[in-house]
Amino acid sequence: MDDRDDDPPCNAVVELLTAYLDGALPPRDRQLIERHLDDCPYCADYLDQLRFAILMAGTLRRDDVPQQLMDALVGAFRAGGRAP
Repeated sequence: MDDRDDDPPCNAVVELLTAYLDGALPPRDRQLIERHLDDCPYCADYLDQLRFAILMAGTLRRDDVPQQLMDALVGAFRAGGRAP
């Protein structure tokens, strides 16, 4: 994120939330994201949903995911996130 960008738009924040959760943002960007999250209930809710999805995904066993869905997910990841 640019230093002169003091109020990032929601779409920029959403794109950086995974890096934010991973602790991979530079301190300045992390500060900007945290300030935005304090002021934006929509992005804060999205972050909560992302955390919940990560938590739930961590509880899945391979047998919990139907093979057809597993194949589609693997295909999407291999395609760079594009749906097969």
